[in-house]
Amino acid sequence: MNTRPSPRDEIVITHEDVDRARDRARVVDARSSTGAWSRLRLLWLLVGPGILVMLGENDGPSMLAYAATGAKYGIGFFLPFVVLTFAMAIVVQEMTVRLAAATHRAHAELIFERFGPFWGWFSMMDLALGNFLTLITEFIAVRAGLGFFGVPPWVSVLAAVVILYLALLTHRYWTWERLTLAAALVNLIFVPVALMSHPDWHAVGRAFATWKPLPQGKTSEVLELLLAVIGATVTPWMLFFQQSATVDKGLTRQDIRYGRLDTIIGAVLAGAAGVATIVVTNLLFQHQMNADDFQAAEFAQALQPWIGKLGASLFAIGIVEAGIVASITISTSSAYAFAEVAQTPHSLNLPIKEGRAFYSVLFLLAAAAAGIVLIPGLPLVPVVLLVNVIAVLAMPPALVFLFMLVNDRELMGDLISPLWANVLATIVVIILTGAGVMFGISILAPNVLSVFGGK
Repeated sequence: MNTRPSPRDEIVITHEDVDRARDRARVVDARSSTGAWSRLRLLWLLVGPGILVMLGENDGPSMLAYAATGAKYGIGFFLPFVVLTFAMAIVVQEMTVRLAAATHRAHAELIFERFGPFWGWFSMMDLALGNFLTLITEFIAVRAGLGFFGVPPWVSVLAAVVILYLALLTHRYWTWERLTLAAALVNLIFVPVALMSHPDWHAVGRAFATWKPLPQGKTSEVLELLLAVIGATVTPWMLFFQQSATVDKGLTRQDIRYGRLDTIIGAVLAGAAGVATIVVTNLLFQHQMNADDFQAAEFAQALQPWIGKLGASLFAIGIVEAGIVASITISTSSAYAFAEVAQTPHSLNLPIKEGRAFYSVLFLLAAAAAGIVLIPGLPLVPVVLLVNVIAVLAMPPALVFLFMLVNDRELMGDLISPLWANVLATIVVIILTGAGVMFGISILAPNVLSVFGGK
């Protein structure tokens, strides 16, 4: 009797499986040891997706939204508001960690399976449109930031695309993650720039302690900046990216505590950079400079009299870094989602030949966005604020899908969302939906919101 298994029964070990197994072996080794050093080593091995998603969301549009906010309205309302938005981001992103660890499957794949093709394609189109528009703004930020140093636009955009492509050549998730993390940490460059501005720390403390009401001004403009700041922190691509990256990294149920810590660390670092940016551009507000039409390089140039050439240069470098890192993470998010739906191999552990479809989507989307950026006269600040607003308006449906998935007992088992997490998630959905509705009313019927102090 022939007992040889058929080809369908054979287990195929792929390059991706081997690489992930090596990563997991190091985690198991670190977990088997005791002591503070072993816990630190374990944290080092398991962090990545959370820090990347938070610092990746501190992208070109986000940093320019913070800059525009500080320049136009100062620190009174928006400093504590930024902290609130990152608290919301922690609540949302923690759910993706649990979902990935419980199912070992990516976000787009689960939506198609649990809600059907219609809602699956709806979420995909929502993601694809938002990601592509955001990618355009990332390359605009790189172009404008390097413009401070006199670099021609085509050179700036080409350099960003080349860096993105080189990051893919590692063929290894771990290496890609560590390189991108190193680049993402440059986002903290805004902190020393804030120190160079010699801020009034008593005023900063009062801003956090008292939290002034929304600033006076035209209601639609104030709400646009409000939505832009929310969109600088909570957007649909973050859900898809962190869940897919967590699966690609191979985190398990045992690793959830570290996944949460990873997310919190990322939020603290990104929040510090966002707060620092508002503190810096508060100088322009204090000196009553009109920053309505500032581009990225013009923010740096306008700040130079108070923070010096070095400070202005660091500010411009921070904008460039934000655009480059986000172009890498956002294009990767799109590629993950496409490959999951198309059921083709999708891992950064794959060689380019084996993951041809995955890498092609990633690179072609970035290349197309980069090409659009070279259109002469493309405005920066209006475009980036609009993109952040679109991201917020697209977020409630994405959050509803996530909320339903983490409350699906068949999927989650004992990792189903507890009551406190559901309450917090519901509050986040209400805040985002309410902000979007108010913005829509301010555009269509501005007089209705005059009771809030608008003009």
